[in-house]
Amino acid sequence: MANDTNRPLTLTLAVADINQILEALGKLPYARVFQLIGRIQQQAAAQLSAAEPEAPGSGAGDRPPRV
Repeated sequence: MANDTNRPLTLTLAVADINQILEALGKLPYARVFQLIGRIQQQAAAQLSAAEPEAPGSGAGDRPPRV
């Protein structure tokens, strides 16, 4: 089998699962995981904002969603 380590995969996980993964990654050295954490947060934020339209006056747009 060819080396597929850079091939993108699509996973379906609950927000709680993603938060658990991020918590575990947070225990590793920053330099080793910060880019991965950033990619996870970016993709999750895009999906969450697309799934839940912002209510007017809610202030939800003032902060990124917790993922």
